[in-house]
Amino acid sequence: FTKYSQGFVVLPGGFGTCDELFEALTLIQTGKIAHFPIVLVGKDYCKDLDAWFKKTMLKNGTISEDDTNLYEIVDTADDAVAVISEFYEKYKLKPNF
Repeated sequence: FTKYSQGFVVLPGGFGTCDELFEALTLIQTGKIAHFPIVLVGKDYCKDLDAWFKKTMLKNGTISEDDTNLYEIVDTADDAVAVISEFYEKYKLKPNF
């Protein structure tokens, strides 16, 4: 599914959800697939994960500053749609749905 995705909206979940999120981030990070928007929904739910990315992974050099820009965290479905729409306006691409 990742190969044909034009955006990921990630809702609060468990290990399977994290697995899919990390797979998408890794494929974009390594240039194996084209960049597409990844939106995590639930600022309160995601804040500790985001902090860990920035305070631990970034600090230890296992990700770059640019990697922290591969995703956005929002609170509502409308905000998630806005992030995806803005992405496609910026890159002048059109979603295929």
